[in-house]
Amino acid sequence: MPQFPSPTLDIAHVIQQAVAPVFLLTGVAAMLNVLTNRLARVIDRARQLEKDYHDLPIGNERHVVRDRMATLSKRSRLINVAITLCTSCALLICIVIMTLFVAAMIDVSASRWIAGLFVLAILALIGGLVSFLREIFVATSSVRIDPPQDRIPRNLGEAS
Repeated sequence: MPQFPSPTLDIAHVIQQAVAPVFLLTGVAAMLNVLTNRLARVIDRARQLEKDYHDLPIGNERHVVRDRMATLSKRSRLINVAITLCTSCALLICIVIMTLFVAAMIDVSASRWIAGLFVLAILALIGGLVSFLREIFVATSSVRIDPPQDRIPRNLGEAS
């Protein structure tokens, strides 16, 4: 009498195969959390600058604020791209996991589909990380951190 594999063992094997994508999904979720927090901070800062802009007299100060708002706009677009790509990655990983289970349930080989979806997920993640890195570069290039210059007295008599 031939021995058929147990359906329980098949499902256990599929669960083992799904563990790696689930861990990747967890990492992508953490990345999405970072990105959404950064986007919220950029939006809050842009709203504040927009309010301040209208209170400033026409001149150089308005130009500075306008430049800062343009930088924040660029940052928000880059974060949006990163969020879109990372979310696409997460969706593709979910489809990989679902395909693993469906293929096991209907006893069909879907290894090419699974491999293709996984490669697409990794490409989306790479794109999201590149966009995030570009946003970091824009953010750090727009920040100028200089310590305040101390006034050096001409002679010791001026020092108080």
